[in-house]
Amino acid sequence: MDNNVESVLKYHSYSLEDTERLAAALAAASVPGTVIGLDGDLGAGKTAFSQRFARHLGVEGIVNSPTFTIIKEYEGRLPLYHMDVYRISVQEADELGLDEYFYGQGVCLVEWSSIIAELMPPRHLHIYMETVGPDERIITVTGTGAPYDEWCRTLEQNGVKKNDE
Repeated sequence: MDNNVESVLKYHSYSLEDTERLAAALAAASVPGTVIGLDGDLGAGKTAFSQRFARHLGVEGIVNSPTFTIIKEYEGRLPLYHMDVYRISVQEADELGLDEYFYGQGVCLVEWSSIIAELMPPRHLHIYMETVGPDERIITVTGTGAPYDEWCRTLEQNGVKKNDE
């Protein structure tokens, strides 16, 4: 399959529970080498999404934004590398050896990934969270290349199910 194939899913979240359903579906689909970029408005819920994603990946304990440490590592069903690149330059990010994480055996969740867009792997999932109300978000999920384009198509076709469905 062509690495440049791109699929887009617009997901309307009316609550943290709705956002968690999306996080759970993506965590369930994750395999070694999964890379997810996460961008959006300040306060849109990037860290809340990351926490729910981590929980559904089997990470125990508190997951918080790695704002000052840049990368935090957690153990779950797969290793989780939670990154926050908000406060660093592309050059500084390039010196971190991110490829070892991106092409490793874990899952990379990169908050503010648009800052290092040129360093992100060509195949990855990108999530943009937009605040449209106190609890309402429009979450745009873009899958570029395999398997991410297929994830978006599957979610579009099947919807994001509640935990009891």
